Amino acid sequence: MDNKYTHKEGIVYLNQYHIVFCPKYRRKVLVGDIENDLRKIFYNVAKEKEVEIKALEIMPDHVHMFISFDPRQPLHELIRYFKGVSSRILRDKYPKLKSRIPSLWTRSYFCCTIGYISEETVQQYIENQKNV
Repeated sequence: MDNKYTHKEGIVYLNQYHIVFCPKYRRKVLVGDIENDLRKIFYNVAKEKEVEIKALEIMPDHVHMFISFDPRQPLHELIRYFKGVSSRILRDKYPKLKSRIPSLWTRSYFCCTIGYISEETVQQYIENQKNV
């Protein structure tokens, strides 16, 4: 089999998603130290949940993630965990996030499996977000 596939006991997979989610009211609060801390939080959560972040771009008013993970983990639970942990930590550290918006993230998100377009195309799209 192709080495792009992950091999674990009882399962072989290539399970990749492009995820996008936004702060409440699409406020442009993901800048400076908040952006840097959010990036660290996401990578820590990914390590804890055994998720590979293939690409990550944090824009002032939304986040793009390209992730790969074991398909036995429910996607909605992973996204809820990423958003929940980051919201709690950032709102505790930055009180202005509590005063400007009632919760850090909206309840919604976008997700798309990666398959009909190449992995490289998605990575380039995410990495070039700030150059648009």
